[in-house]
Amino acid sequence: MAIRKIALNTGGGDAPGLNAVIRSAVHSALHRGWECVGIRDGYNGILEPDEYPHNGIIPLTHQSVRGITHLGGTILGTTNRGNPLNFPVRQSDGTYLEINRVDELLTRFHDEGIDALVAIGGDGSLKIANAFVEKGFPVVGVPKTIDNDIFGTEVTFGFDSAVSFATECIDRLHSTAESHHRVIVVEVMGRYAGWIALHAGVAGTADAILIPEIPYSIDKIAAKVIERDERGRHFSIIVVAEGAKPVDGETSIIGKSIGQAERLGGAGERIVHQIEALTGKESRLVVLGHLLRGGAPTTFDRLLSLRFGAAAVRSLADGMSGVMVGLEASQIHCVPFNEVAGKMRGVPTNSDIILTAKDLGITFGD
Repeated sequence: MAIRKIALNTGGGDAPGLNAVIRSAVHSALHRGWECVGIRDGYNGILEPDEYPHNGIIPLTHQSVRGITHLGGTILGTTNRGNPLNFPVRQSDGTYLEINRVDELLTRFHDEGIDALVAIGGDGSLKIANAFVEKGFPVVGVPKTIDNDIFGTEVTFGFDSAVSFATECIDRLHSTAESHHRVIVVEVMGRYAGWIALHAGVAGTADAILIPEIPYSIDKIAAKVIERDERGRHFSIIVVAEGAKPVDGETSIIGKSIGQAERLGGAGERIVHQIEALTGKESRLVVLGHLLRGGAPTTFDRLLSLRFGAAAVRSLADGMSGVMVGLEASQIHCVPFNEVAGKMRGVPTNSDIILTAKDLGITFGD
């Protein structure tokens, strides 16, 4: 089938580099003589038409994507609600029923003359994209998350920006922790993968790093703080991934709304109270949270985003569908959705970065 018009959408949490992907894909599509449109806020621009009086599908032109490569966020908007596979619909009694609205989306694509889709998002977005492919609609995915946990690519755009900012924050916290002889616990995002905590913690010379892949003993973390105190190092920096869990406990989940994934949080707060109780040292918590998602993308993320966007359109032009573009050995490649969807790329516990951290004296509490 000849492609004349494609759509782009961005779903899930935002990440630095989304706008660069959009710009690159639009330029690549227009260069081929294709028309290009963007769907607002994931798929809500179609599924919630009353919320978009000026249309939830907008034209994307050279003019509309001018000067956005360096901007954080996404000009299309995004959401982690409204999964069309399980779309929450409020019933007359106030309860919600989750229904599949994929066929409704495909009908709208047909009505709008959309021939293919570039789906930019994380694992959830790729699962949705795979449902379109199974019904015969052409889709190419672009992996997006600061968490770096998508299977099939060595790195996702947004990760480098998040790690760079987290490292800068840890650098700043060293001086105040040392000045006040405190323990400072820094909680970072990452969900069930410890990539951000590991990279930022090692680069920022943390004393302890707690990640989901290595359940920790709080006693061993406290012992590290006490050992440093006895050596005259009267402060410690502990970096905690939000999904970190103790050997005898579970990941801290603070809630789940209908149509959304569970929300993680509280891991850092738990550590602060326990360390203070076990060591007697004044401890403070810094939760970086959504600061890691915001701001301009780093040079690495800008370049990777531009490469991914162009590669996605090239793949469609080559007749490919049901694949995600990714990075392998510094080169762009394509991996089928069925090898990616539903899988999480965690930190290998024998990775050289973990081995390096241990050689540097950093503890993981194991």
